[in-house]
Amino acid sequence: MNKCCHPDHPHCTYWVMPGEGTCAGGHAQPAIVAEGGSFDLLNTMRNVRGGPPAAPLAGYSAPARVYPQLHISGFDPRAAGGRQSLKMELRGMPLDCAPHLSICLRSELIPHGSLQQQFIRSVHGDWRPVFVEFSSRGKEHGQYQIHAEIVSKDEQAQRQWECTFVILVPRVDASLGEIHRTFLSTHKNVRVMADDAAIARVSAQGGNTMDIDVTARNAGIAHLDLGAPAGKVDVGYSTIAWDEDLIEIEQPRSGPSHPHPTLAASFINAAPENGACRHIRLFAMEEVSFGRFELADPEADVLLHHFSAEGPDSAGLTRRLSGRHAVIRRTRNGFEIEDVSRYGLLLDGVWPGKNKPVPLRTGMKIEMCASIKGIVLLEVSAVMPHGVILHRIDEGARAECFVLLAANTHPGYPLPRHHALPKASSLPLLMHHQGGFWHIDQLTGKETALAPTPKQEKLSRVPAHTRFASDPYPEHWIVRSAAAHLPPAEATT
Repeated sequence: MNKCCHPDHPHCTYWVMPGEGTCAGGHAQPAIVAEGGSFDLLNTMRNVRGGPPAAPLAGYSAPARVYPQLHISGFDPRAAGGRQSLKMELRGMPLDCAPHLSICLRSELIPHGSLQQQFIRSVHGDWRPVFVEFSSRGKEHGQYQIHAEIVSKDEQAQRQWECTFVILVPRVDASLGEIHRTFLSTHKNVRVMADDAAIARVSAQGGNTMDIDVTARNAGIAHLDLGAPAGKVDVGYSTIAWDEDLIEIEQPRSGPSHPHPTLAASFINAAPENGACRHIRLFAMEEVSFGRFELADPEADVLLHHFSAEGPDSAGLTRRLSGRHAVIRRTRNGFEIEDVSRYGLLLDGVWPGKNKPVPLRTGMKIEMCASIKGIVLLEVSAVMPHGVILHRIDEGARAECFVLLAANTHPGYPLPRHHALPKASSLPLLMHHQGGFWHIDQLTGKETALAPTPKQEKLSRVPAHTRFASDPYPEHWIVRSAAAHLPPAEATT
């Protein structure tokens, strides 16, 4: 004899005689059971062993694929506004995943919005459960999503599974019957957990059925009143449990990580010659803001001084630059600039208007103040598929220039002719990829990862006395307590 094998009724306990097509509950059985059961199948397999490849057995179909599941238990919807603890267990995970899996949970119910824990595999192959505590105190009644993200990461590969389930927070004055009806009407294959009891089958009106797994743990009581009047079934329980299917997310293929990841850096030329800049400041962001130079908590990414004949002037005309003066961002059609200041800016001598983006083009001149000339004057030297190069053409021309690159973007090789660097340019071809900056040799296409080293003499168009720094402003000590995407600069001597 075999137990009921209907896939939609996993909790049915009826036994099926060999050759029967349905169980006592009316559930149709797979053909392999109806035609003789597992004993007959085993004999058939033994008879064909050692002979030529046999045709598939009549009526036999491959077993359905088993998806990994997250088993959630311990939820009590009656505890409105109280503290609860959810128990989470992994089931059906592939054997080739890492022995330690990290799980990240995100929800409004969880303190601080997210929680990180680990599943650890035991010597028997199962997984140690994890517990998550939360409280619905002060939360509005209704349904709250909890998003689970499980990651398996080892030296070879990284795999990721996700699922989202719903927690019901009832009204404080909701009755137990209302809670039951609300929960049972929105969940399928409900398991009522209250250990080691029986499986009850509840028949609803109209011939429909619903399978409920009832267990009683630690002397708890689970009650099913099947003798209630027509149209009413009373269910008493302590906690609820259910399974959520885990969906594996395809991971994009990526090469080795950069040896020195950063979003902002610079080249420092110790002995600039032939009009070369002392600092080439690199930024890799989808949106780069330009603004006034401040040592403590600057508002912008690119910090601008006014340069006089005597050098940089941190006061005076520099104060006529806004803390956040202009923004350059990447779009589908290239790069654009937008005035976000109180003093305005001029593009080729014309004010574009505040908060009105304008596409950048090669040769465009950018004046960083609309009322006073000569504070900061930039020229667009090159517009490439993956970045923009800006040179200063004012008194600060020998001090700095700016290379704005799209983050984690490979431009391809070779560059299109109309996007290539000017022949007169002394700048190397750079890109930001795999979290850090790379140099591309324009003749061979060889890619070299940039990291702080004493010299960069092997890079084309880079003088031997130039060094790379993982900071856009290594000559200053800048405190960026509010900028998470840029590290604070360290003073160098």
